[in-house]
Amino acid sequence: MVAVVGTYHNGYVTLDKEYATKDPVRVIVTFLDDVEPTSKKRLQWSDFSFDESRKVLANVKCSLSEAVIEERRSAL
Repeated sequence: MVAVVGTYHNGYVTLDKEYATKDPVRVIVTFLDDVEPTSKKRLQWSDFSFDESRKVLANVKCSLSEAVIEERRSAL
């Protein structure tokens, strides 16, 4: 096991020194400082675009699943 120090910021981890490997390596990230997450956003009704989906599907005369299956078959 190798320990490399780094910094987490906006969803990315930047390592303080290079660690080269040819294969993917599993890691464990441990937050050393007790910092409260800045975002406690909950989903709002406006986060979903049901109206847009209804507009896109307005001309579909069958079920959505049938339309997706047909589209995938025609792509083969």
